[in-house]
Amino acid sequence: MKIHPNDPLPTDWEAYAKVFTALGDTQRQRILLMFSPEETLSISEIVAALPLSRSAVVHHLNVLATAQVLSFERSGKEVRYRVNSPTIREALNRVLGFLDLHHYP
Repeated sequence: MKIHPNDPLPTDWEAYAKVFTALGDTQRQRILLMFSPEETLSISEIVAALPLSRSAVVHHLNVLATAQVLSFERSGKEVRYRVNSPTIREALNRVLGFLDLHHYP
């Protein structure tokens, strides 16, 4: 066993853990999958597409933004979100690197 289940995660894994935790929720996965490459979406556009309250959508967007899965830009009163693909790729590559390092099939 590489790490005991009760041991804390290595510090270099903490950022990646946030990405996977954020993506562990079905509604947040749905939000992520709404975006096309380079597309930005407003809170209102996301709310209109989902069967969730505005406050629930804002909560999910905050979780995704805190984990840096989504980035956002303010323009006046409007906030527009976009997929932060480098962060997602980095997290996935870290896991793939672990599998390769330890010779998983």
